[in-house]
Amino acid sequence: MKYKVIQTSFPEVLILEPPELAQDEVGLSFNLSEFQKITNSDFRFVQDNHSRSVQGVLRGLHYQIQNAQGKLVQVIDGAVFDVTVDIRPSSPNFGKWFGVELSSENRRQLWIPPGFAHGFLVMSASADFLYKTTDYYSPEHERCIYWNDPTIGIKWPLQNEPLVSSKDAVGKLLSEAECY
Repeated sequence: MKYKVIQTSFPEVLILEPPELAQDEVGLSFNLSEFQKITNSDFRFVQDNHSRSVQGVLRGLHYQIQNAQGKLVQVIDGAVFDVTVDIRPSSPNFGKWFGVELSSENRRQLWIPPGFAHGFLVMSASADFLYKTTDYYSPEHERCIYWNDPTIGIKWPLQNEPLVSSKDAVGKLLSEAECY
């Protein structure tokens, strides 16, 4: 299946838009060879994750300082505002962010390579979020940057104060964070 590739403000971060499905079509399948051609990479996925969150939950901004993960993310039920932040000090985009709505309706996927922090805000009553990773989860290497770091300035589409986990509440400012 051929995906439409949409460039973002980061050359490495891509929105992948699948073709429309016919009425009784089985669905989409993931093809590693096609993904590697689209991203011009040799990344391979080693882990699939599924999280479910309720409206107003804000997760992130997460990354692993070692065993860095590339992530291919999508929403299979509901909608989220998905955000990625460039945390590579050598990059001209260091500290800049990009956000996009991912939903079961638009069926978009977002490719986030290693070197970026990632987070999302649930905008629907609940959301089922799937993501493939290029390395295994490594809790001892996981780091978190505050979702509301003023130097990054993410414009989250908040209706109320977000629900943030205790893990995410103890994030660091980008200026204090370990980066790549």
